[in-house]
Amino acid sequence: MRIQPRQQILDIWSALVSACYRDGKWDWEGGVLGANSVSDSELLLCLLYPATEIESFALDRPDTMADDVRETLYELGGSFMIGLTVFELLEEFLQRNSSDGLPRFDAGSYLQSTTDDEPTASQLSIAVVDSYSMSVTLCVAGMGFAQVFCQDHNFQGQPDAEERSKNLMAGLSTRLTAALTALVRSFVVNTAAPRSPAGRAMLSMFNQGDQPERVILESIHRSLERVRTRLRTDVALGHADENNDLHDDTLLFECGWSWGIHENAAEVDFVSEEVEQPVGVADPRPYLYFTIVALDGINDVLSQRTRELNLLNDEQYRLVEALRLRWDLTQRYWATVARFGSSRWPLEDLPWKTSDGEESDYFSLIVSAVLIQELVSRTASDDDLTRAVGIFDELARRGRITRRPTRDDPAVALHTPGVRMMLRGTEKINGDGPQLSWIVSDFAPVLLKRILQAARLSNNIGARDQLMELAKEVMDHLDQRVIAEGDAARLWDNPGALFGGAQQSQPSWYLTKRVLECLVAAERTYREAPLHSPAMVNRAVELLNEAEHLLNQEMLNTSTVTESAARRKSARMPDRQVLSKVEQQLVRARELVNVQPGTSFALASAALTELDTLAVARTLAVEGM
Repeated sequence: MRIQPRQQILDIWSALVSACYRDGKWDWEGGVLGANSVSDSELLLCLLYPATEIESFALDRPDTMADDVRETLYELGGSFMIGLTVFELLEEFLQRNSSDGLPRFDAGSYLQSTTDDEPTASQLSIAVVDSYSMSVTLCVAGMGFAQVFCQDHNFQGQPDAEERSKNLMAGLSTRLTAALTALVRSFVVNTAAPRSPAGRAMLSMFNQGDQPERVILESIHRSLERVRTRLRTDVALGHADENNDLHDDTLLFECGWSWGIHENAAEVDFVSEEVEQPVGVADPRPYLYFTIVALDGINDVLSQRTRELNLLNDEQYRLVEALRLRWDLTQRYWATVARFGSSRWPLEDLPWKTSDGEESDYFSLIVSAVLIQELVSRTASDDDLTRAVGIFDELARRGRITRRPTRDDPAVALHTPGVRMMLRGTEKINGDGPQLSWIVSDFAPVLLKRILQAARLSNNIGARDQLMELAKEVMDHLDQRVIAEGDAARLWDNPGALFGGAQQSQPSWYLTKRVLECLVAAERTYREAPLHSPAMVNRAVELLNEAEHLLNQEMLNTSTVTESAARRKSARMPDRQVLSKVEQQLVRARELVNVQPGTSFALASAALTELDTLAVARTLAVEGM
């Protein structure tokens, strides 16, 4: 299906209000896995993320709200009431996810036991990087919304408007500080000896050319020397051991985010006492899934909108700068690893193997996602993006998105129930609970989002066309998984409709929010200027030159005819009107020739047709005299 971001976002908003807004109250509990701080963030971001990322969807300026947005959200009331409802939802969110004035980030119902034993209450209260990253995105979006909306004269006339505004901004700011601090403390660097099990797993991905181990190790050291040096010297905040192992150049290393605050994390000393800094228990090893989740959250706080609205205080700026460094080094590391060597990329060797020996196409997708994110930050080469097309296409096939699944197909598990990740360290909490796991089922939306980002970057017409066609196929796949009936109709996710099995009637805010991220990415891609080839520019210029020359001739001929034979005003006016129209077409074609050469070509062609019609008419008129 054709991806139509505006209409599809409006459809999701309409379905969201129908599913959650009843009798003037918001239902936070209706998600398929129940409510927790992560699902609360995802649910609210389904409404707030497009509203703050796309200007024409803005809800913070009632007087300039788009007509179709107001009509879609009419159940919430008029333009001002829509904004007020969002403001109140932010207040409710803070109340629901705070205890004794301190922010809570519990993952609760999203956590799964790996045994028959039920998780303990203490275990269900733990936070994961998803909790922190979603809160960063939500708090930045919420603060930006509130800052603008609270200036509206209708809001200023509300009871206790100033106090409510102050409390909301303070609550969101405190939560943002806590989330940023936790992300700093969740960043890890893992080292491994080359002949250890972890080292051998890493080398198996690096060594695509079957070279001697010594040669590969030397090449790895050269390629990652700058990243290693900066990790060793610049990344100390939140680390008790200050990454001393990195001084040993014989060790392999990897960096990224663990599933939560890691067991070696030190407290951030400059953060105020209002922010709780719990002792970490997470395995100090990067998890690819949580790494890309953290990178996306940091990317949101680094956005231009955050800077323009001046949303951060001094403490938050220091935390963001620390995260910016980690964001940069992590992207450089994984982008280097993904493209390491001079022949086949490790990323092209599907499926990806992690340092703990786990293999999955999902991990290949996440590494490609980090690569695309890194290419967004820097100038991507045509070769990088052309090779990415092949990787995305293969992942879509292997993930049974562009190929039908077979009976008992193991690839279906990528989507339902999803990829299970063991949260090592959760069994240490109170010492009497099972190890917990985190299940991810976002293979299709992650693939779609990164395809659209790659298409936006590509300057190769063929590669971009392939990416956009692949994006449509992935959207077809997701469209088949929409819930068709009930209160949650037109929301996600019902994988049973595509893969068979139980039909789901309750919404997944986890997946719906990620589909909305794809639609926002599609909107950004569509806003880019269309690609064009030098050959098309040359053809358009050739047509323009011919058309402009013939126009000049026709103007001379029209003057001659009117003086010598036609002298009747009624006969002259139609010709002059046509010539005036042709002249305007050619002026427009000349303006577009370097940005939309195809359009310029079409305008010049139409002008040539008009000029030829005039020439034929003049010839017939002369012959008939």
